[in-house]
Amino acid sequence: MATVEISATSAVLRRPRRLSGNHLALGVVWLAAACFPLVAPNYFFVSLGIFFFINLILIASLNTLMGFCGQISLCHGAFFGLGAYTSGILSARYGLDALVSLPAAMVVAALSALLIGLPALRLRGHYLAMATLGFNAIVFVLFNRLVDLTGGPNGLLGVGPFEIAGWSPASDSGYFYLAWAAGGLVMLAILNLLRSRIGRALRALATSEIAADSLGVDCFRYKLMVFVLTAAMAGLAGCLYVHYNQFASPETFSFFASVLLVVMVALGGWGRYWGPIYGALIFTAVPELLRSAEDLELFLFGLSMILVLLLFPGGLAAAGESLVRRLRGRRTA
Repeated sequence: MATVEISATSAVLRRPRRLSGNHLALGVVWLAAACFPLVAPNYFFVSLGIFFFINLILIASLNTLMGFCGQISLCHGAFFGLGAYTSGILSARYGLDALVSLPAAMVVAALSALLIGLPALRLRGHYLAMATLGFNAIVFVLFNRLVDLTGGPNGLLGVGPFEIAGWSPASDSGYFYLAWAAGGLVMLAILNLLRSRIGRALRALATSEIAADSLGVDCFRYKLMVFVLTAAMAGLAGCLYVHYNQFASPETFSFFASVLLVVMVALGGWGRYWGPIYGALIFTAVPELLRSAEDLELFLFGLSMILVLLLFPGGLAAAGESLVRRLRGRRTA
């Protein structure tokens, strides 16, 4: 069994993934998405498009860590919150624009990931999940207790709009293209990462950490690097969120939010490049569709997620790939 794992891991390390076709697909999808504000019925749908790209950055970053690196994390909501509160505090308390607050949000999220990752990533499986869960709980308590800084349970008020050197999106459509560009850059960065030698090492690590280590892959270094990188992406999403919402509340970044992000990764397709798009669509659209159900909203949302996972164990991205293969097979026949 160990020999089979080492052989499979070695093959992953040697063989570069042919993902160049995904660059073209990504360009086509993003150009099509750029037309959304032009056909949206009203600004409410444009705002949903903004939240879609923010959610996409979150889910894509977590999918990189969990799907391609094989590390379970239950603290992505904390990194999201650290990015949001860092940028929001710099704006509300000190009047700094996004030229300073955006990189600060990413750096704070990345440094916190480095701090928790150094001891936690030496653990595996449910021990790692418990460690990251504890970190999320600590951050959530700090958001509530540091009232003078974060606003406490009442939330952070007075956050200004996204602004760089006097420029600010003039409307929801302008902010849509800002989130659109950020989401596209994140998806492109992840695609290039997966095509690189580092990406092949991550796939080998996810296949078998012991086998990858025996082939010379520094597993801890790669895990820590990806953990910090994906936390910085979550910090970017937090910055975009707080400046669009102009408010931050601790409940948005609770443990429940981290668990929900993990579920969205699974629904979209664990370890599938296009999976986060499906996950972000569900995360953005389904709560709005079920909002009229009031008390039944959470029940129906949970039931729909269970049904999707039962019918499509590999996620919606895997179901879509299977459908494409069937259509190609029929065309060839």
